[in-house]
Amino acid sequence: METMTLAGKTLTLDADGNLADRNQWNEDVARELAAQEGIPELTAQHWAVINYMRQVFDKEGDAPSIRRLTKESGVDTKTLYQLFPKGPAKRAAKIAGLPKPKGCI
Repeated sequence: METMTLAGKTLTLDADGNLADRNQWNEDVARELAAQEGIPELTAQHWAVINYMRQVFDKEGDAPSIRRLTKESGVDTKTLYQLFPKGPAKRAAKIAGLPKPKGCI
């Protein structure tokens, strides 16, 4: 498995480049992952999506799809694409320290 160092921690990545061990995640790691994804600052709306994704993953073992995000996170589709351009569910999952959602290509 591939590794990277962020926020002073050596992190293990899965085949998609997401964290292989979600327990290595913290908010500092999230900020650095976001910066790598071209998102210089995580706003309250970013955190709402990230925290929602982590809650769903904790309950169900999979990150929510884009459809579910727009219905249940309190952030509409247009805003999701502004917050996490070019694949909001996939990018938000990565920043949240989760595997790529099963519905993402």
